[in-house]
Amino acid sequence: MLPGRGRNGRTAGAARILGTRTAWAAVGDGEFFCPHCGGDRNYQRLTGRRRLTLLGVPVLPRGVTGPVVECAACRRHFGTDVLDHPTTTRLSAMLRDAVHTVSLAVLAAGGTCSRTALDAAAGAVRAAGFADCTREQLAALVEALAADTGRVYGQACGPGLAIELHESLDPLAPHLAPAGRESILLQGARIALADGPYTPAERDVLATVGAALTICADDVTRLLEAARTPS
Repeated sequence: MLPGRGRNGRTAGAARILGTRTAWAAVGDGEFFCPHCGGDRNYQRLTGRRRLTLLGVPVLPRGVTGPVVECAACRRHFGTDVLDHPTTTRLSAMLRDAVHTVSLAVLAAGGTCSRTALDAAAGAVRAAGFADCTREQLAALVEALAADTGRVYGQACGPGLAIELHESLDPLAPHLAPAGRESILLQGARIALADGPYTPAERDVLATVGAALTICADDVTRLLEAARTPS
């Protein structure tokens, strides 16, 4: 091989003479979860125009590229699908709202008259992020739901309640590990068991919760039985 030539016979300097350059332009910004940084960061959404360069000078357009998401901290580029992952702040809020919705659904299935069930629900909701939640507040919410929908206590999970559970849990489920999804179901199960064995209506609600969390029916049964066993 002659000095200064590559395997394809081109001179080694050719790659430095000809090249491409991308000029990026910002078309939006916001906050996202950066996979490289491992936390919430600001980002810019960029589109690019590529040009052929000669001796480093842009000479011919080569089309467009992107869009991409650039982290303001690490400057790495990611595909726009990275924005589908919620920020940690948003994920915390989704989790908090999910526990609140599940707790209300279980209480509405028959436990709202029981102080022990209300206490269990209030404890779960406070731990999820509603620090000021009380059993009186939960009882009032369940009463209001019953008055608004015409439901009666002990009623199975109707279409309206099932829709509410799916609206709260469906967006959350893909972002939780299996243990996280199971934890939400177990919290609902413990609320149902606080005042005695499961009622058919409570089992129906918990089965809907499991389905919304993409937990298979066999695992739902296993978890509901496990919740009955004192730890």
